[in-house]
Amino acid sequence: MKFIEGRAFTGERPWAALDIANMNGITVRLHWTDEPYDWHVNDGEEVFAVMDGQVRMDYRENGRAHSVLMNAGDIFFAAVGTEHVAHPVGEARVLVIEKEGSI
Repeated sequence: MKFIEGRAFTGERPWAALDIANMNGITVRLHWTDEPYDWHVNDGEEVFAVMDGQVRMDYRENGRAHSVLMNAGDIFFAAVGTEHVAHPVGEARVLVIEKEGSI
């Protein structure tokens, strides 16, 4: 059993992660960041939930760029092949659920 105070988690570098669980090859990780990630495409599905702060999620769908401002409690689902990038607005804590070893 684990209890994690998400708002208390910080990292030594952007996108530092606290490994919470590995469920048959699906990882659950809490990330802290204050800098954007890189544009990328995961090799599996990804669930991205903002736990604290705000994140602007940019993604491309059918060749068109989109942008959504996510607040605490908002969830983004990236299907296989969804090109996306997360831009935190200040500090943010994000729960990411994805295939082990994914980008």
